Amino acid sequence: MRDFKKLMVWERSHKFALVIYRLTKQFPKEELYGITSQIRRAATSIPTNIAEGSGKNTSKDFSRYLSIASGSASEVEYLLILVKELEFISEKDFQPLDTEINEIKKMLNSFQIKINANS
Repeated sequence: MRDFKKLMVWERSHKFALVIYRLTKQFPKEELYGITSQIRRAATSIPTNIAEGSGKNTSKDFSRYLSIASGSASEVEYLLILVKELEFISEKDFQPLDTEINEIKKMLNSFQIKINANS
């Protein structure tokens, strides 16, 4: 069992989820149960799956949860494109978020490779 709070990828994805929550407060109210809810759930799924996977007994199990987190990161990446094109966020707001989610995806991939190599 690992302490997920010590994992850099968990810390970055947690901070990213907080940013998404703050950002989505400005989304149209009619999207509260649509895009707002979906992007929030996907963003929180990343650190949640890292945390859950870190509590599993095997590296194989942990790797599976990292894979789920990576899928959620790709979902967030798409939803950011969607909300930009729907003009819920500006290009200026989009760029750093897009950069950060792609960095998180790279970190997840590297970490998963490392976990798999050590199992």
